[in-house]
Amino acid sequence: MLQRLNPTLFKDRIDGKQTSLHFLKNRNNVEIAITNYGARIVALIVPDKNQNPTDVVVGFDSLDGYLNSTETYHGAIVGRYANRIARGKFVLNGKEYQLAINNPPNHLHGGPHGFNTQVWTIEQATENKIHLSYFSKDGEENYPGDLNVNVIYTLSDENELSINYEATTGQTTILNLTAHPFFNLNGQGNGTIENHLLQVNADNYNPVDNTLIPIGVYPVANTPFDFTQPKTIGKNIHDENEQLKYGAGYDHNFVLNKNGLRVAATATGDKSSITMKVITDQPGMQLYTGNYMKSENTIKYGLKDNFRQAFCLETQHFPDSPNHPGFPSTVLEPEDVFKSTTIYKFSIDS
Repeated sequence: MLQRLNPTLFKDRIDGKQTSLHFLKNRNNVEIAITNYGARIVALIVPDKNQNPTDVVVGFDSLDGYLNSTETYHGAIVGRYANRIARGKFVLNGKEYQLAINNPPNHLHGGPHGFNTQVWTIEQATENKIHLSYFSKDGEENYPGDLNVNVIYTLSDENELSINYEATTGQTTILNLTAHPFFNLNGQGNGTIENHLLQVNADNYNPVDNTLIPIGVYPVANTPFDFTQPKTIGKNIHDENEQLKYGAGYDHNFVLNKNGLRVAATATGDKSSITMKVITDQPGMQLYTGNYMKSENTIKYGLKDNFRQAFCLETQHFPDSPNHPGFPSTVLEPEDVFKSTTIYKFSIDS
């Protein structure tokens, strides 16, 4: 399937920087295509229960597809601050910062020129690993501090895609990084994700106001947000529930149980039997269920991005953390090194 992707369609220059497409492969015929435009996953091929190669990531077959899409985050590394900041304002060391309002009335995913729109430097690329870096200068999108970010994608022979993040800053700043692949474990364009099974290891979540800003931490018990036991994504998505109305479905952060590197979620495609475990050391994970997919974009293989044909599991710190002293801190100091790992592990549910 990856052979259908033409690397020449990803070659261009943006702001004087060369864009390109790279491929990772393991001995089990798992293949991944990554472009340095937004450090994004373009395709991820996994054998299904019948050993048919299945592309489980929604994406585009050219750079132009990403540049012209109505959805700008497909597959990308998102920052400097993933998710929302209320009214685009936060205070750091007594100084108030005003960020762009690109998701009115809030700031979203680092702003209109966030990391997903940048050309990353390829530091190293091998058959199973690619190391990308980005230098975000002091004042970019009005965030303080020169920031050096490194992201390493590694594909193992255990069918694990590891994403290792590292960042340092020259000045106190805030940082919240995530990867934003849109998944359909039955294969891109292969129907709704509402019949996927999902389990999330979270006893609590962040309910939101009508602009999707958290209002606290609440138990998932006796709500549509209880995925502590496996259930289909669609089982409760149509319930009469204020939170589901605010998000037009699920678009909420789950407060993950335990600390350290642990399984955050397990999802299985109902047609393919492909199972994906999400393993992370981050405190939260956003579940987004493709609520605003409107068949407006032509994705890979000439397909359309139809309503709810993908879901996201974005490992992260909580939305709007700088304005919630009780949330885990997203402050990065010059003397510290931010390090984080998220792993997507694929297998067949037997």
